[in-house]
Amino acid sequence: MIAAHGFKAGEYERLLELLIREPTLTELGIFSVMWSEHCSYKSSKVWLKTLPTTGPRVICGPGENAGVIDIGDGQAVIFKMESHNHPSFIEPYQGAATGVGGIMRDVFTMGARPIANLNALRFGSPEHPKTRHLVAGVVAGIGDYGNCVGVPTVGGETNFDAGYNGNILVNAMCVGLARTDKIFYSAASGAGNPVVYVGSKTGRDGIHGATMASAEFDEKSDEKRPTVQVGDPFTEKLLIEACLELMAGDTILAIQDMGAAGLTSSSIEMASKGGSGVEMWLERVPQREATMTAYEIMLSESQERMLMVLRPGSEAAAEAIFRKWELDFAVVGITTDTGSIVIKHHGAVEADIPTAALADEAPQYNRPTAPRAAPAVIRAQDVPAMPLREALLKLMASPHLASRRWIWEQYDHMVMGDTVVRPGGDSAVVRVDGSNKALALTCDVTPRYCYADPYEGGKQAVAETWRNLTAVGADPIAITNCLNFGNPERPEIMWEFAECIRGITDACRALDFPVVSGNVSLYNETNGVAIPPTPAIGGVGLIPDISRIARINALEPDDHILLIGNHQGDSALELGQSLYQQLTIGKFYGKPPRVDLDHEHNAGNFVRRLIRQGVTRCVHDLSDGGMLVALAEMALASNIGLKHIGFSGEFPPYHAEAFGEDQGCYLVAIKDTELDAVFESAQIYSSEYVLTCLVVAQAGGDSIVIPGEVPIKLDELRTLHEGWLPQYMNGKSI
Repeated sequence: MIAAHGFKAGEYERLLELLIREPTLTELGIFSVMWSEHCSYKSSKVWLKTLPTTGPRVICGPGENAGVIDIGDGQAVIFKMESHNHPSFIEPYQGAATGVGGIMRDVFTMGARPIANLNALRFGSPEHPKTRHLVAGVVAGIGDYGNCVGVPTVGGETNFDAGYNGNILVNAMCVGLARTDKIFYSAASGAGNPVVYVGSKTGRDGIHGATMASAEFDEKSDEKRPTVQVGDPFTEKLLIEACLELMAGDTILAIQDMGAAGLTSSSIEMASKGGSGVEMWLERVPQREATMTAYEIMLSESQERMLMVLRPGSEAAAEAIFRKWELDFAVVGITTDTGSIVIKHHGAVEADIPTAALADEAPQYNRPTAPRAAPAVIRAQDVPAMPLREALLKLMASPHLASRRWIWEQYDHMVMGDTVVRPGGDSAVVRVDGSNKALALTCDVTPRYCYADPYEGGKQAVAETWRNLTAVGADPIAITNCLNFGNPERPEIMWEFAECIRGITDACRALDFPVVSGNVSLYNETNGVAIPPTPAIGGVGLIPDISRIARINALEPDDHILLIGNHQGDSALELGQSLYQQLTIGKFYGKPPRVDLDHEHNAGNFVRRLIRQGVTRCVHDLSDGGMLVALAEMALASNIGLKHIGFSGEFPPYHAEAFGEDQGCYLVAIKDTELDAVFESAQIYSSEYVLTCLVVAQAGGDSIVIPGEVPIKLDELRTLHEGWLPQYMNGKSI
C-alpha cells in the first residue's frame, strides 16, 4: 500500500517520525499527494530558488497561484503556465481541456479576469500510430474549453518530434487583468473564520492525479484513465463570474482553487501560508455520489471548484451570489489556531496532521548530476550544400515548419474583441480594455537545443521569448515557465534540469526579465526513455502605445528588408542542431547556436526603438530555419488583396547564410526614404555596441527570387506550407 502511494525510499519512515504513529488511510493519501513531486517540488526546489524573481514591476513572484506584475494606471497582469502532460497522453480531450480550466482558475483566483490563453504542445513523430489521435483530441479539448468559457486562445506553439512518442506535453498558459488594489492571496490567517466550498460537486474523477503526474509511464499507463479529470467549461464560466462578483466586495480573506490534490492541497496550502490550522467536515462537501469516503473526497480532483475563507458573518451574502449563478456553496470548515489540519467525516476524525509536516517538512533533494560530453561545433563546411530553392520548399512543407493554421483556426482568438495581433506571428497582441496600452504574449523553447547543450538551450528559450515580444514593439516585463523533464532520479536528467535552470537564470538576469510564476513537470518518460528537456517559457510584454506596433504581415512592395542584430556572416555561421542539418543529414547533432546575451539585449533595444519611432511596421525574428525561412514567412503572411508580396534576395547563395539559425537577429522592413537614417542610426549605435545592419532582400512581386536560382511562386509555396497539417490530420500520406 505504501509503494502504491508513491513514497520513495525513506519517506514513509520520515512520515512516521512526524506523526509519531501509523497514519490512517486518509492521512496516507494526504501525505502521498502533498509529498508528491507534482505538489512538493522536492527534486527541483533547490534549483528554483536560484531564479531571479524580483523587479520594479513585480507585485507577486512565485509561491502564489500565479505571478503578478504592475502595468501602471492601477492595473496588474496576472499570469502563469502549467502542465497537463500525463492526463493528456492518457485521455487527450479531457486532459487538455482540464489543463485549460485549471490554469484559468489559478489566474481568476487572484482577482483577475482572464483575457487570453496560450498553449505549448509537443507531440511525437507524425509517423507514430498515436500521434494523429493525440493531436486531434488535445486541440479539440483546448478549443472547446476556451471557446465555451469565452476567453480567446491567442498564441502558442506546436512541435512534432519522436522524443515525445511516449509522453506528449500539453502546457497551458493564462493571462488575466486585475486592479492592483484588488489582488487576492491564499494565506488563511486567524482562527474562527468560515472555510467555504464553491463551484461544482465532488466526484471520483481525478483521484491521485497528482501522484500519477509524479511517476513514469509504462505499458500499463492506459489503466490510469480513471485518474484523468472531467471538465465543464460552462460551469467554469459561471464560477469566474461568481468569484469576480464576490471579489468586488471585501468578504474574502483567502482563496485557493482546487487543482492538483483537490481539497487536500487547497486547504493545506491556505493554512500553511497563513500559519494557521483548518478543521473540515466532509459530510458538508457537495458530492455527486453519496457513498464517497473521506479518502476519496480529500483526494478527488474534480474540476471547477474553489475553497475560500470568508469574514465571519458574510456567509449568507456570499451564498446568495453563488446560488444566483447556480453553483454549489457550502461552509465545510473553520480556521483554527492549532497549526493542524483536522478532517472529520460524520463526526469521526479521519485525519489530524500538523500542517508543517505536509508543507515545510516535505522531502527536499539535492539530487546528483552527471554531465554529458560537450557537443562539437558544426561549421558550414561540415554539412552538405543543397540548392537553396529545394531546401526552402522542403523545409516550409515539413512537420517542423508547416503552418499551424489548422490548429489555431479551431480556437476563438477574437472573442472579447481585444485581440489586435492574431496567431501566426512572433507574439500575440491583446489590447488592455479601455486603454491605449496592449500586452504582447508568447511561448517559446527549442528542445533540441536544450538536449544538445542544456545551458545554452535554457538561455535561448528566454532570449527567443524576449525577442518575440520585442518584434511586436513590446517592453518584455516578466516570464512564467513550465519545466518539462524526465526522471530526476537519473543523474543525467537532473543535470539537464540544473543546466537549463542555470541558463534561464543567466538570461533573465541579463535581460531584466524576472520569473514570476511557473510549474515543474518531471517523470515525463516511458519505460526509461525520457522526453527531450523542454523548459517552456511564457513571456509577457507591455506596449505603451498600441498605434506603434509591428507585425509579421505588414510587408509592402519596395520595402527594403534589413537584417539587424548579431549576425556572424557565412564564414562564422554554424549549422549544429539546425533544421537544415536535419533535412540534409537526417538527424540533429552538434552544438546549438550560441546566445550572446549582451548582443541580444542591444539588438532588441535598437529594433524596439525603430518600432516606437514609427520607422518600421513589419518585423520578424530569426529562429527555426534561419534567415531564408523567416523571409518566406514574412512574404506568405503579407498580402495586398489576394496576392502575397514576394522578395528578391540580396544575400550570398550559401546554405549557412540562408539557413543558419543565428541568434539575436531580426528582419526589419524599411521604406526607401528611411533607409539612410536607419543606417546612420545603426552606425552611431555600433560605436558603443556591435550591431549588424545590412539589406538582405527587397520586397515586391509574387515570387521569392533567390540569387542564381529559379524563382519560387508564392502560391506554390503557400500550398505546400499550408497543406501538410490538414492533409496529415485527414489521414493522407505525409
